[in-house]
Amino acid sequence: MGKVTGFLDFDRVELESREVLDRLDDWNEIGTPGEVKTLQEQAARCMDCGIPFCHTGINMGKGPGVSGCPLNNMIPDWNDLIYQNRWQEALQQLHKTNNFPEFTGRVCPAPCEGSCVLGINSKPVTIKSIECEIVDRGFEEGWINPEIPDKRTGKKVAIIGSGPAGLACAAQLNRAGHTVKVFERADRIGGLLVYGIPNMKLDKKKILQRRLDQMTAEGIIFETGVEIGKDIPAANLLNLFDAVVVCIGATKPNNFLQNIPGHDLNGIHFAMEFLTGNTKSFLDSEHTDNNYISARDRHTIVLGGGDTGTDCVGTALRHGCKSIHQFDVIPKPPLERLQDNPWPQWPAVYKLDYGQKEAKAVFGADPRRYKTSTVEFLNDSFGNIKAIRTIDLDWAAPDKGVPFSPIKGSEQEWPADLVLLAMGFTGPEETVLEQLKLERDPKTNIKAKDSTYSTNVKGVFAAGDARRGQSLVVWAIQEGRSAAREVDRYLMGNTNLP
Repeated sequence: MGKVTGFLDFDRVELESREVLDRLDDWNEIGTPGEVKTLQEQAARCMDCGIPFCHTGINMGKGPGVSGCPLNNMIPDWNDLIYQNRWQEALQQLHKTNNFPEFTGRVCPAPCEGSCVLGINSKPVTIKSIECEIVDRGFEEGWINPEIPDKRTGKKVAIIGSGPAGLACAAQLNRAGHTVKVFERADRIGGLLVYGIPNMKLDKKKILQRRLDQMTAEGIIFETGVEIGKDIPAANLLNLFDAVVVCIGATKPNNFLQNIPGHDLNGIHFAMEFLTGNTKSFLDSEHTDNNYISARDRHTIVLGGGDTGTDCVGTALRHGCKSIHQFDVIPKPPLERLQDNPWPQWPAVYKLDYGQKEAKAVFGADPRRYKTSTVEFLNDSFGNIKAIRTIDLDWAAPDKGVPFSPIKGSEQEWPADLVLLAMGFTGPEETVLEQLKLERDPKTNIKAKDSTYSTNVKGVFAAGDARRGQSLVVWAIQEGRSAAREVDRYLMGNTNLP
């Protein structure tokens, strides 16, 4: 503990973001680097708790469904090192548990902060921002370089999918000396990281690419534009490789509104279609090819209140939408923790994320409307969406097994030229699972043991959202690392991987 009274001497400071209205003019990252003095003061707030909860990920409670960091990041250790201005040592501690802190430091909702002991009666330590600054400085100072294994084992591993789980698994297995080939059906490596998260949250050309360059230099082989199950039969991999790890994510979108009148009108799109097309067009041509769904001058409605919905809001605002609304069926979260949401659970409280802050700056109010259900999509007579009809929900009156009931007479119409469905995902796509004859759990995810990540097919493992269901990037990295350890054990009889 660098400063015994740090948590008493310094208030929590939210590290700088660019001015809201300024950042809407471009697709650059919204954050800015913090001053060293400020970072050290924030690190000094870490209390060196007798029993720190921040670095132990436990499934429990609400929100991200975890208390603390699933990666077991040694947060008090590197906070102390930052206070002492020992940045390179802090980076070494950070990399012991997290292959990609520059990703989690930007896009993770920080369950570690939700379980910070200081947060019981004060504001928690600014963990996420410090993590990001450590690794960014590491790249800038040249401390992060390729780690090429001393020798190769002769074993070959195929990884299907290049999202955070696949990348973490590949990094670990490569450093164990195995030859790793990652197959990605898209034209770029990164999966969710490249196309599922907008550029203003994670810069693809700089932040993502510099890590991919390091991994390539370490000997990992990346194959883009190759769809396993279509271009190469999945079963063929069993003959070509000593082990296969399935990290294809959970990309089948939920569509709770498929029975709503007008659900198939033009102008209604799944969120990932909107976000993926936008980012690809930006990376290909900075939008000059016009090969994306634009919200410019359109009344835009986002259905769904999670991170993906927020990303749709931020993207639509940068396009120049005419209006923006975001509807969610759940009640508005409270301003403070409720009794059934105690520390160290994730605090399920009301807050403005970056997209809502931007919408409020442009249109004067939080775009979200709670306890709102869509009952009809209205046609303009030419097959296009022109409006949606909603009804308010009463969560105090359950009805027929549903925890809410519609409020009669509360129907409203909202103009809509573009509707984006951001209601989560149901599980992994089926082609690879069927070709490999993989068993599934009751939620259609790949059935693989928690202890070994092994499936019912010998030599085939699964990790990430494809195994656990839709979750956080930090969980995907944890799963990829854990699966790598078990693959190494399977191939070699023992393992030194963490």
